[in-house]
Amino acid sequence: MKNSQLILISFFLFFAVSLVSAQDITPSIKSKYNKEIKRLAKSSKIKAAFKKIDELEKITQANLIYLTEIPAPPFNEQKRAEAFSQLLKKAGADRVFIDEVGNVIAELKGSGKKTVLIEGHLDTVFPIGTDVSVQMRGDTLFAPGIGDDTRGLALIVTLLQVITDTKIRTNATIYFAGTVGEEGLGDLRGVKNLFNSGDISIDSYIAVDGGGLDRVATSAVGSHRYRVTFKGPGGHSWGAFGLVNPHHALGRSIEYFTNGADLFSLTKGPKVSYNVGRIGGGTSVNSIPFESWMEVDMRSANPKRLKEMDVIFQNAMQEALKDQNDLGRTTKKMTIDIKMVGNRPAGKVDPNDPLVQRTMASISYLGGTPKLGSGSTNSNIPFSKNIPAVTIGRGGSGKYGHSLNEWWLNEDGALAIKNALLILISQAGGIKD
Repeated sequence: MKNSQLILISFFLFFAVSLVSAQDITPSIKSKYNKEIKRLAKSSKIKAAFKKIDELEKITQANLIYLTEIPAPPFNEQKRAEAFSQLLKKAGADRVFIDEVGNVIAELKGSGKKTVLIEGHLDTVFPIGTDVSVQMRGDTLFAPGIGDDTRGLALIVTLLQVITDTKIRTNATIYFAGTVGEEGLGDLRGVKNLFNSGDISIDSYIAVDGGGLDRVATSAVGSHRYRVTFKGPGGHSWGAFGLVNPHHALGRSIEYFTNGADLFSLTKGPKVSYNVGRIGGGTSVNSIPFESWMEVDMRSANPKRLKEMDVIFQNAMQEALKDQNDLGRTTKKMTIDIKMVGNRPAGKVDPNDPLVQRTMASISYLGGTPKLGSGSTNSNIPFSKNIPAVTIGRGGSGKYGHSLNEWWLNEDGALAIKNALLILISQAGGIKD
């Protein structure tokens, strides 16, 4: 073992302590927001909207099945985007357009200058060719992507429909959106474009992505993602024996990184994680590969901890490269390419912010128990820009997201739509007389 490794291990062992994971919290709700939500919920138009939500349950489910069966991996969301845009047009938006990166945006004009955007993401984690047909077993729907986040899209369509059907108008302009690139290497490209393109302005942001009614994401888990490629000349495993071997370098780099990263993850401070998610390369069992690659993910809600984990990663990659070049028995050397393929910023919103308070008051009014926590969602971007944002649940119950066995059950799913309605209208300044 190298001296540098021994020093690193000794350092972290000295400071290592058990890390207590952050728990969801339930802060207090100010009485004025409880009163505001209660007053809004008792208005005649909201009562009519609640009734309409219940009446549209079968249509909401039909839209869910329809959209789920349109494949939409990152960078291939076009067909689902077009279908979603048609549903929003039919629901009665003032205008609907698809922006330069593929986001679908529907506008409901308000009388004032403020804006609120509510969205679900269009993409799923599943590659083209995945069977996304929906199977119903009893009252449960089974399909990859049925919950994450196609249910969010179905919620958005119904939400717009009930607002237009009941002729609710607000002071703020409301945008209803389906965003691209939330999953995987999409790197939040959809929401980044919403804030950078200049197509629209956004004063408040509501993401619909997650499970049930109670949990609300008010802080962002930031992440750094890299694709690392070791490159060498390649050759025959016997005839070219002694050439630098990218696979050997990759294996050693993983060892060096995980040894240091594991010790660092145990040190006192906010949670930090690391993962080698994919590896590949090589041509045959009897060939020295000319390249070997991996994709690495690091996460933390604390930017300092994330940066420190990144340093450990970078150092490990360079140490592995040096080791393997030193072991080579020819003059040919190996190179490394480290490319950042994902950068999700950390951030948070104050629990006393009106949007958060209204969200908690709405959940409480509907019989839930609001819990504030962290997540890695589209809200990462507005959090990082100090724009009020929350990520709320899509409702119902489900399990096995990001797997072929994903399922969703409409267990009080209408409550999530009613929750989104109360939050959205209250944040938009209430109902315009």
